[in-house]
Amino acid sequence: MVVPTPICRMENFLGATHADALLSHAISRQADFTDGTVMDPLTGQLSHKDRNSLVLPAHSTAFHQYLSDCLPQVIEMLGMDTTPSQAITALTAHGTDSYFGIHTDATKVPHPATAVSAIYYLHRRPRGFDGGQLRIYDTAVHDGRAGRADTCTVIEPDHDTIVFFPASAFHEVMVSRCPSGQFADHRFTLTSWISAPTTAPEPQTASQALRWMARAAEHTRPLPGVGRNHHGAIAAPLPPQTAARPTV
Repeated sequence: MVVPTPICRMENFLGATHADALLSHAISRQADFTDGTVMDPLTGQLSHKDRNSLVLPAHSTAFHQYLSDCLPQVIEMLGMDTTPSQAITALTAHGTDSYFGIHTDATKVPHPATAVSAIYYLHRRPRGFDGGQLRIYDTAVHDGRAGRADTCTVIEPDHDTIVFFPASAFHEVMVSRCPSGQFADHRFTLTSWISAPTTAPEPQTASQALRWMARAAEHTRPLPGVGRNHHGAIAAPLPPQTAARPTV
């Protein structure tokens, strides 16, 4: 049995003015980006294994407001019955030979079964890179065991577009190329991990599909006492909802 991963994709998420301002900000911070790392969930050790990208902790009040406004609709589309209340956000930049191997975001959130990953795309127009697609994998269930399926959904990194999916989903970023070599032509994202606070008890309710996904991702989840790798980004409470965002 293959359990499809629920995905919610929205176009024109921030609108031209906010998106262009955020892109300009990302480009202006070139000197502040550092090499992205991967955390071993068993030891907590960091390495560059299976990853080549640049990362910068970020916080945008306006972006978090947009996240808050659309979350009820996103949660419904993903089949969740809880509403996350905080977000950890980072900017990433992908140039030539950048990629991120298959992984889950279970190392980013306290309770993967009820947490949401959100990836918002930014780039120059016309696009100065190629590649960099996101692959979000389904879950295979056999004889009561769950694991990553071979089937996946491919998401193009289109400017001012955001994609939401369960944090327990296996996913990867395909290799990108940036012919000009200029930082401004990189593939930029604003990535958020949206969840309940670390101190909140682990939710006991989730759909069957989300439970299978969480079971498949269990070995990628940090052991008790092992920290989480947020590249210095700090969790921030999401602001109160003001209005729903449309899905395109």
